[in-house]
Amino acid sequence: MPAAEAQPNVTTSENRWQRNRAFLICVTLGFSSGLPLFILINLLTAWLKTEGVDLKSIGLFALVGFPYTWKFVWSPLMDRFSMPFLGRRRGWMLVTQLGLLVVIMAMGQLSPQTDLMLIVWLCGTLAFFSASQDIVIDAYRREMLTDNQQAPGIAVFVNAYKFATLVPGSLSLILSDHFSWDVVFLFTALFMLPGIITTLLIKEPQSYGTPPKNMREAVVLPFKEFIHRKGVKHALLILSFIFLYKLGDSMAVALQTPFFLDLGFTRTEIGVVAKSSGLWASLAGGILGAYWLMKTGINRGLWIFGVLQAVAILGFAILAKMGLSLWMLGVVMAADTFAIGLGTAAFTAYIATTTDPRYTATQFALFSSLAMVPRTFFNAITGYIVEQTGWFGFFIVCFLLTIPGMLLLYKIAPWNEKNKTEFRK
Repeated sequence: MPAAEAQPNVTTSENRWQRNRAFLICVTLGFSSGLPLFILINLLTAWLKTEGVDLKSIGLFALVGFPYTWKFVWSPLMDRFSMPFLGRRRGWMLVTQLGLLVVIMAMGQLSPQTDLMLIVWLCGTLAFFSASQDIVIDAYRREMLTDNQQAPGIAVFVNAYKFATLVPGSLSLILSDHFSWDVVFLFTALFMLPGIITTLLIKEPQSYGTPPKNMREAVVLPFKEFIHRKGVKHALLILSFIFLYKLGDSMAVALQTPFFLDLGFTRTEIGVVAKSSGLWASLAGGILGAYWLMKTGINRGLWIFGVLQAVAILGFAILAKMGLSLWMLGVVMAADTFAIGLGTAAFTAYIATTTDPRYTATQFALFSSLAMVPRTFFNAITGYIVEQTGWFGFFIVCFLLTIPGMLLLYKIAPWNEKNKTEFRK
């Protein structure tokens, strides 16, 4: 009898360990997923700016993120085929992570003054490996976490994703004031190692059914299921919402580092004040976001967090008027990253619960690709918008662009309707 009574405690303890282990995997994979993107957003723009590249050209570098918007095109390959080692998810993960390590190291060996076109190609390659890594990590996370773990697990993942900005957005910038850029990029590339080690240590997740038997199944079935789930009209509403929800805040941060440099802040001040204050605020936002999502549900989270991330954009407009103010820089960055941390947690949780686990890689890639379109194409023209409107007007435009996505919430996620998970584990 005592042994029988003790069994539930053993089971509870084992479940707790499995949950904590899953969240720890989300931490390391989230960091590995975020690092390449923040290199393109933060480190690349600072590098080009300090090397004398003009603002319009820096803005056009957003186009190298083209692979992020089209990753759903090759995502069926990652559902259909497996590497000859480590399994279907882990094999692809390792290949993309090693590719990222090599490309980041190689980038620092070039000079924007003489090798600008080669840098463009390397940035495109970096974006391709990064987008491919995101495909398989998103699929792995969706398959690893239970439905009840999706919201808190994604919040943990987003926290680690945002934490990755500390390296290229803070540590690397500080180092660039003391070391050459080749050393900075080598240092930054080494932060891919935690993700590589994690990939080697973890196990393959549980699969939903059998993998697609051919490319027709891998390509056609995920799109067919999504369109026929609730009809074409509802599918178009979902896709429109995913496209618009993060449009404004994505554009607002596109030229963040050049904006700070134009105001007169040094790279060290940006690294210490802006990025570090933003980091901790983002972590706080992710932690509170996980708690609030469990309490309020994903629908209400999208409403509340969407409003907060829209209002936070106005802080940059105020900073543009105030000019060189360290304390305001810290406040604005903390408010913005706190709100974005909340909004991203709810947005990613929404995407995860909208994805059919049978077609994880392809559907998740489709939805997240659409969410990246603003960052690639609209961000490419941000430099031209700033030239016409100035920094203050630019941030007002970004604020206004948050409104269409919020209006779609009436149809996509009504306030009084609980989010219904359509797929059970």
